[in-house]
Amino acid sequence: MTNLKSQIPNPKKIPNLKPQIIFNAVETSELGRSLGSQKKRQRRAALQNLVGLGIWILFGIWDLGFGICLASSIPNRPTFLLLVGAPGDLEFGYNFVHQTDLWQKACSQIDCRKVVIGVDDSASTNDLEILRRTLADEPKEGPADLWLVLIGHGTFDGKEARFNLRGPDLSTVDLSAWLKPFRRRIVVIDTSSSSAPFLSKLSATNRVIVSATRSGNEQNFARFGQYFAEAITSPDADLDKDGQVSVLEAFLIASRRTAEFYKLGGRLATEHALIDDNGDGLGTPADWFRGLRAVKKPQEKASVDGLLAQQICVVPSLAGAALTPEQRARRDSIEREILLFREKKSQTPENDYYRELERLLLNYARFYQSVSNQPPANPRPNT
Repeated sequence: MTNLKSQIPNPKKIPNLKPQIIFNAVETSELGRSLGSQKKRQRRAALQNLVGLGIWILFGIWDLGFGICLASSIPNRPTFLLLVGAPGDLEFGYNFVHQTDLWQKACSQIDCRKVVIGVDDSASTNDLEILRRTLADEPKEGPADLWLVLIGHGTFDGKEARFNLRGPDLSTVDLSAWLKPFRRRIVVIDTSSSSAPFLSKLSATNRVIVSATRSGNEQNFARFGQYFAEAITSPDADLDKDGQVSVLEAFLIASRRTAEFYKLGGRLATEHALIDDNGDGLGTPADWFRGLRAVKKPQEKASVDGLLAQQICVVPSLAGAALTPEQRARRDSIEREILLFREKKSQTPENDYYRELERLLLNYARFYQSVSNQPPANPRPNT
């Protein structure tokens, strides 16, 4: 830490303050009768210097402290809140623990803050209050993502969905209110049954919401969560082969494997996952995608889902890990501009389309050229 004492300047060097004589023990005879008035001027000048220095120190220390406090309140690494619900049967408990372990192993590969609620053996049976306090303590702004992963059972009474916890359950109303102050990018993965109402309630700009079901009435145990947790670090889920698995890719792979589970077992599918990242609260199923591009929209004038989710991943590639949060935000902005423009291809004259696309891609290349010689910002921990 910088030595605060070394930052206190010589009073003579404070800007806008002229050098003054603060102490003068010997007066010469030439001062004569002006001695009294000269001493008064000296005392006044010394007082001004000391007051100026005191103000500088006061505001300098306050500013330094405020700056440290402000900097510490802005997250530079993502936060993962893993909320594990009440299992009921022992079989479900094993499954929830397995999912939680997969998420924790993924988190161990990156520099992040991880909070797990619901798996400890403490006497507390009010996980709802623990979640409320945890979210209240989280910084509300900053470049780092906030992840909330719900692993467990859900219920729906025809009006409101709830996530089952030890003690009081978590409602859509509660979680919506607790997330409302946040301006950070938020990713919510709700792997529970009857989770669709959470998607419609939590949907907003700069958020990715994934639900294991397409309605609150899909109330049977959902298997989507296990497949999603397995996909987030699986090379097979890296569909575009860019060295990382995005939220969109994990969603598509998990949806595919969930459908295969029911088909191979000759069962009627009781869960159909949705993803929403355009803020319309409607969601898009996996079978509306061709590759990583949505080819259908729930509303004609709505933007497609998947553009934001395609940019977010748990474990970034080596190139992504070398960027600072600010650089990643800049990269994401450029990529999003390219993805959005690509959706206008059918509405744009061919020459105009490729001219503008060339400009955007050159801008993208310049960005990577500008950061290519910089050292990694957040090296991955050894695992």
